[in-house]
Amino acid sequence: MHTMMEYPLTLAPLLERAGKSFGGAEIASRLPDRSWRRYDYREFRRRSLALAECLLAAGIKKHERVATLMWNHYAHFETYFGVPLSGGILHPLNLRLHPNEIAFIVNHAQDRFLIVDDVLLPVLEKFREQVRFERIFVVRHSGPLPPGMEDYDEWLKQATGNVTLPALAENDGASMCYTSGTTGNPKGVIYAHRTVVLQSMAAAMVDTTAICRRDNILVASSMFHVNGWCLPYVAALVGAKLVLPGPLLDAESVLNILEDEKITIACGVPTIWMAVVEMLEKHPGRWKRAHDIRVMCGGSAAPEFLIRALDRHRIRLIHAWGMTETAPTATVSRLQPEMDNWPEDRKYAVRAKQGWPLPFVELRIMTPAGEAPHDGQAVGELECRGAWIAGSYYNAPGTDDRWSPDGWFRTGDMAAIDPDGCIRIADRSKDMIKSGGEWISSVDLENALISHPAVREAAVVAIHHPKWQERPLAVVVLRDHEKSSPEELRSFLGERFAKWQLPDDVVFVNQLPHTSTGKLLKAELRKQYATWKWSGV
Repeated sequence: MHTMMEYPLTLAPLLERAGKSFGGAEIASRLPDRSWRRYDYREFRRRSLALAECLLAAGIKKHERVATLMWNHYAHFETYFGVPLSGGILHPLNLRLHPNEIAFIVNHAQDRFLIVDDVLLPVLEKFREQVRFERIFVVRHSGPLPPGMEDYDEWLKQATGNVTLPALAENDGASMCYTSGTTGNPKGVIYAHRTVVLQSMAAAMVDTTAICRRDNILVASSMFHVNGWCLPYVAALVGAKLVLPGPLLDAESVLNILEDEKITIACGVPTIWMAVVEMLEKHPGRWKRAHDIRVMCGGSAAPEFLIRALDRHRIRLIHAWGMTETAPTATVSRLQPEMDNWPEDRKYAVRAKQGWPLPFVELRIMTPAGEAPHDGQAVGELECRGAWIAGSYYNAPGTDDRWSPDGWFRTGDMAAIDPDGCIRIADRSKDMIKSGGEWISSVDLENALISHPAVREAAVVAIHHPKWQERPLAVVVLRDHEKSSPEELRSFLGERFAKWQLPDDVVFVNQLPHTSTGKLLKAELRKQYATWKWSGV
């Protein structure tokens, strides 16, 4: 019997190929001060290997975690390869979470080292007393180095370029991300080298996003969000020009980058593209870009009107769906050849769905009566399994119920599947709120509100918002003879939640609707406040 050569699917050969075959391809980073830093894959490979060498010299052991607290730029990209090649696991921290939540995540992951942007040191200070990093390396853009911290670029200069990297197995961890916003504590998912490599190869396929050497990629999704949706890895895999926008993602900045850097494919949550459309329609003719752009859009469902509006400006939105647990992309909505002659309205209806599973991903919908038919009508909980779908959470006992007895991951999303396999997300089973691509837990907000001495009962529901798609509205019943105000309750919540997680408005009512078993009728509240006019909008 003929046997194949043992060749593990790890990030090491991916980096080698990027540096040697595509050495002159550009990596452009916009820094917090709006200046640009440009270099190529040859230099990127050298610096990523220097980072791996320096981590080994610092004593990193296999599978130990290195945290990052950074915007999207060159140094963050270097950690995507340098940390896993040292045998460590990269752990990007979501800088938008509440400091207490970041501290919980750092401690749970047992992060040993931290690499942080100097402009984000104020964020670090808010939780630094609660965590213990052995060493902190600062990517300096301006200003002095704080005492007790080390300069990232100076540290890399210690590398000799002569180091033996540890042997890696494809199932070794490469990176990890934490879910945020679900009820209870955030949960960690570790992505193996094999996961990242397979996900990247699938993303480069023609029927998914067709990313190739000729593309110029803008990663406008945060690099702390599921590996920047894997696109930095895909860029290295195919040798595409990579553009990392730093912290500035306002519509004007994005449009300037799309034009100046000749971007052909970008990714980002719907909020970014809604603002882009608004800016384009406010300033017709200002941006002269003559080429088409493909936009990978996920995080929350993009409404059909947004897909149509972007088309008018030669920006073609491609719907995708995934989660932290699916590493991240599980489905992509690309029109099938048999739909070429369909009427435009019917095509848009398909593009507004979440699409078809990628190769090596399987989907089903389950109801209490068993698996539902794929008829486009029956709605049940979406379950998935596949080559890069998580099989467990990191060190999280009691979470086994997220996987079915036969090994499928229960997503918590309610969906229907068409006869041809296309999925449509109908709702979220746990009343989560998706605001600007970020999850907000209504249950956590409700529990906190009820702990206020003046509050008897509270419900938090997702209501449509013209900018953020959804925002939380709190509906509150006060205790007899008690008084409060929206400002007081928001201030109370602000002690334990990040500002963007707080309800935008608070409504006071005499009673909340309940089912016969006493459960809150949130569907009733969503219907009642569907046309809510947000204050300040």
